Amino acid sequence: MKTLLSVNLNKVALLRNQRNVGYPCPVAAGRTILQAGADGLTVHPRPDERHIRRADAFDIDKMLEADGHYDRGVEFNIEGNPFDQFMAICKDIKPQQVTLVPDDPNAATSDSGWDVFANEERLRPLISELKTAGCRVALFMDFDAAPSMQKIKEIGADRIELYTGPYAEEFGGPNQAAMTAQYAKTAIAASDAGLGINAGHDLTIENLPAFKQALPNLVEVSIGHAFTSDALWMGFDETVRAYLKSLDR
Repeated sequence: MKTLLSVNLNKVALLRNQRNVGYPCPVAAGRTILQAGADGLTVHPRPDERHIRRADAFDIDKMLEADGHYDRGVEFNIEGNPFDQFMAICKDIKPQQVTLVPDDPNAATSDSGWDVFANEERLRPLISELKTAGCRVALFMDFDAAPSMQKIKEIGADRIELYTGPYAEEFGGPNQAAMTAQYAKTAIAASDAGLGINAGHDLTIENLPAFKQALPNLVEVSIGHAFTSDALWMGFDETVRAYLKSLDR
């Protein structure tokens, strides 16, 4: 299966926000990344707008429309905790995909997946609202969440996004094989439940090939921090090509 590459623009926005000069521009970065061959763009607006701002999400959407990227199948993925402001952004833009993440507003980064059994009553109507708006919905999930897959399907989600931080931590060590097997088990359970499989967090040029090999039904990866770090040395164009190569493309 061809695995799509969606590039997260948060770290470009974070650098922009350090100075009141307007650059580097997330919209311009997104345009360059797509021209280099990436399949989509991801943003994760948080309530404090520490990186991607509400206005950025709308500006990126306008660029994707004006440049004809939507007509060519490029996807916009907006991820975040479904607070009121986040839901309003998603329902206004109607991105192709919304990834719901249970991150604390004060957390440095997303670091765990949903407990769908404890949050079923909250998630079910939110998923319904987003799907009514025409969005595909993914839930951010941990590597050992295989027992949750049927419940995720039942409450209306279309995909999961596997939180790959633990895989990255174990990569190259004695527990890599065991950890990867856990991800594969959850991926199989997701496929059996009729869910698509995305993944993201701390995926790199080095650890991505083994992950892709272990999860042949991987539909999409979303990569931001490592991608932006690599781009400091290689530039956006070459970094896109390197990540596509890591995905055997």
